Amino acid sequence: MIRLGTRALVVAGVATGVGLLPLQAESQDTDASMTLATGEVPEIRSVPFGPGERAEYQVKMGAFSVGVGHMEVHGIEAVRGHATYHLSMGVEGGRLGLRVNNLYQSWLDVRTLASRRFIQDQNEIRTRRFRHFEFYPEDRRYERVDVSENGDLPTDLPLDDISFIYYVRSLPLEVGETYILNLYFRESGNPVVIHVLRKEAVEVPAGTFETIVVQPIIQTSGLFGDGGRAEVYFSDDERRLMVMMNSRMPVIRSLSLHLTDVHHAPPLRPTGAGG
Repeated sequence: MIRLGTRALVVAGVATGVGLLPLQAESQDTDASMTLATGEVPEIRSVPFGPGERAEYQVKMGAFSVGVGHMEVHGIEAVRGHATYHLSMGVEGGRLGLRVNNLYQSWLDVRTLASRRFIQDQNEIRTRRFRHFEFYPEDRRYERVDVSENGDLPTDLPLDDISFIYYVRSLPLEVGETYILNLYFRESGNPVVIHVLRKEAVEVPAGTFETIVVQPIIQTSGLFGDGGRAEVYFSDDERRLMVMMNSRMPVIRSLSLHLTDVHHAPPLRPTGAGG
């Protein structure tokens, strides 16, 4: 831990704050999906989200409503024998020729909170990009499937752009703290800096929420690049839902997401934690 005017927590290769416990599923269906081919039921790390959670958003460019977005925990899927949360974030819409149709998917290990797969399908304005990464955290290497590329991971707990949002939801998020995380899957993107700025009540189509406002900065271009100066508003409760997000981008200038509806789903329950 170092001090940079506010408290700064430096995380290099160890997940923070929560312990590992064996999984006790909430339902028979979840129990079946969490039993791996070996017949074993994996341990999980305690998180504030669960399979089936889906949040829907109104997408704005400046003051104009231009489309829709979502964030979803689709379920539990096995990646090379490891149980993972299948996560996605999608944004679709635009105006005056500035169209965005992006879908990001991540597969986040339920035990370590390391990303094991990341797929980016990005189509915005003049940019068309598709990338498919397979991560091998134990070996600190990745394969980019779409171009037959291999590379080294800077950490054995890699995170991508979407899994980072879910990972941040598991942090304490006390106002005034700055988290310095060397967990982005590309060395050039590190360190990721998470500033916990303030608490603020915001009104969105889904209602009025007390929120904690966080500024994530990844050393790359995009929504969370330093130039974008994004702010993410998480609900100030145990769910840590993303209620709103504001970002500024070079061409679009201002892009924001506003919560319109949410389907709640309970986290997977570790044994020994309240039953």
